[in-house]
Amino acid sequence: MTEVIHSRTDGGILEVTLDRPKANAIDLATSRQMGDVFQSFRDDAALRVCILRTAGEKFFSAGWDLKAAAAGDSVTADYGVGGFAGLQELRDLNKPVIAAVEGMCVGGGFELALSCDLILATAGSSFALPEIRAGTLADAATIKLPKRIPYHVAMDLLLTGRWMDSAEAHRWGLVNEIFADADALYDRAWALAKLLESGPPLVFAAIKEVAREAEAMKFQDILNKVTKMQLPTVDRLYNSEDGVEGFRAFAEKRDPVWRGR
Repeated sequence: MTEVIHSRTDGGILEVTLDRPKANAIDLATSRQMGDVFQSFRDDAALRVCILRTAGEKFFSAGWDLKAAAAGDSVTADYGVGGFAGLQELRDLNKPVIAAVEGMCVGGGFELALSCDLILATAGSSFALPEIRAGTLADAATIKLPKRIPYHVAMDLLLTGRWMDSAEAHRWGLVNEIFADADALYDRAWALAKLLESGPPLVFAAIKEVAREAEAMKFQDILNKVTKMQLPTVDRLYNSEDGVEGFRAFAEKRDPVWRGR
């Protein structure tokens, strides 16, 4: 198996880099690798904070690998500990995670960034949830985004699949800080990580647990219903001809033909 997840440590800081050209899309195997890395981070008492970044300048991550989905990666498959991309369902991760976003942050890549505690981005970065165009659902984002930003802004992104630049993301509070270029971005990510590394880990753990418990029951319950297809509309979607058509059209680089069945 090709290693697409690279990590390095400096004291109590772990830097994780997703390196899967061309777009850092996440297939089943990559998701499982990421889950293993984040689980190890969670369980290693010597590690205090994580920086998540990706290789390349164009894409932070294109999210779910739809070509892999078209080839057989099922939405109901076991994506490893922590669920998709290893973070959004990883239990008891009571340590800070910083996302350093450079480039396009799309679909599941956007959801991955939303699973982090802090998001830093370059001025040229952009965000989108284009799942609507592929006839599928941005599971976690549909649950999380209306809780993070104004409802109508969230619904605009979810229903249209439009792009949001980093300035707008910062304005709505999705991005903590914006930087002129990648060098400044990563310098700040490491400076922030070193600041957090020196902080009180038990307090950080308490902050994360309290914040999580404040919303976890509702989020987890509905996320389970979505991912296990216990909602009639979701079950219908993932078992429909249109669901297959979206993947095929993407893989064949053509416009999909929606049939509503």
